Amino acid sequence: MMILAGGEGKRLYPLTLDRAKPAVPFAGRYRIIDIVLSNFVNSGLSRIKVLTQYKSASLEEHIARVWRLSPILDQFIEAIPAQQRTGLSWFKGSADAVFQCQHVITDERPEIVCIFGGDHVYKMDIRQMIQAHIAKKATATVAAIPVPRSDASEFGVLEINEEGRIVAFHEKVKNPPTMPGSDDMCLASMGNYVFDSDVLIRELNRDANVEASKHDFGHDILPRMVADGQEIFAYDFAQNRVPGEEDRALGYWRDIGTIEAYWEAQMDLIAIHPLFNLYNERWPIRTGVTHDPPAKFVFRDEAHARVGIATDSMVSHGCIISGGRIHRSVLSVGCRINSFSEVEESVLFERVRIGRHSKIRRCIIDKDVEVPSGVEVGFNLEADRKRFFVTENGLVVIPKRAKLDDEKMWRL
Repeated sequence: MMILAGGEGKRLYPLTLDRAKPAVPFAGRYRIIDIVLSNFVNSGLSRIKVLTQYKSASLEEHIARVWRLSPILDQFIEAIPAQQRTGLSWFKGSADAVFQCQHVITDERPEIVCIFGGDHVYKMDIRQMIQAHIAKKATATVAAIPVPRSDASEFGVLEINEEGRIVAFHEKVKNPPTMPGSDDMCLASMGNYVFDSDVLIRELNRDANVEASKHDFGHDILPRMVADGQEIFAYDFAQNRVPGEEDRALGYWRDIGTIEAYWEAQMDLIAIHPLFNLYNERWPIRTGVTHDPPAKFVFRDEAHARVGIATDSMVSHGCIISGGRIHRSVLSVGCRINSFSEVEESVLFERVRIGRHSKIRRCIIDKDVEVPSGVEVGFNLEADRKRFFVTENGLVVIPKRAKLDDEKMWRL
């Protein structure tokens, strides 16, 4: 099993300023990579290599410290950094990353290889996709999900026949073809593949000799295999059933490639009945164990509006809500919300401090940022753009390198 986790994640800047996209925190106490790793482990698949490249230090440290399986059972989750094994170049695309690390496949000699992305939010019993691959006698299988045609140009779109066999592959085109029986939906690739290992090695070696190739699975490998008439099938992710999940959660998948999509996925978590349910004990999202104390809420001075309270929110270990209020927000480990302050529709990374009388709205604040007392962020976007990164839709991102001691910056 191979997970591609070397992407730069430019559209998630500045959250990816110092870390790889799969290492970006998610849901308070997790990293994005924990989601796909949990899917593999919960599916009983525990021989996993994670291919890294861009600013991979924190990602590799997280995997080494948190994801330690049992070697006596031949179980492992190991990071493989880019090593220039096949020449003086780093990974040039998703296929080239696997090509440069193909010694892992030849050493382990599996019959089937799963190649998954490491930066999406979803739950999937991967065994069901493998079983479908075997049943169809496919040489490769591509996990797919319907998306609105208006959004489909951001994805690789599959054109299939009645049997689910892929007859054409359209990689991020302006006018993608729609699904059979639908004029407004397209079948998008999720970037998750199952290959027969001998076919994969053959196609990787073939692609390496094509000078004009971008060395990408979606752009080169799969379209070439389809054009050759090989047995490439789509796997309907909406049919995948995870133990303990409700029917209404079928097909939940989020590509969190942009700041807006990342924030929206976090807001999904705090719904009363979230589609991505972190509380399913039969399919847990796994990560490391911390030694932080439980979250604490203090002060109930309602007469002076000094009440430690959180509504429609997720609050992680070690947080102290000290006379402040949070609403529709996600707090990572060790945050502190001081008296008379208000935080709304925001995501706070580790150890963020919000000063007294401060108001924060629709913000993502990176770790170790200390917001001074009496500051407002998210209410005057024109002023915020002079200080921080603000998206087109008005989300404010405060990077961890914000100058904490510059009062002028905070109070424009």
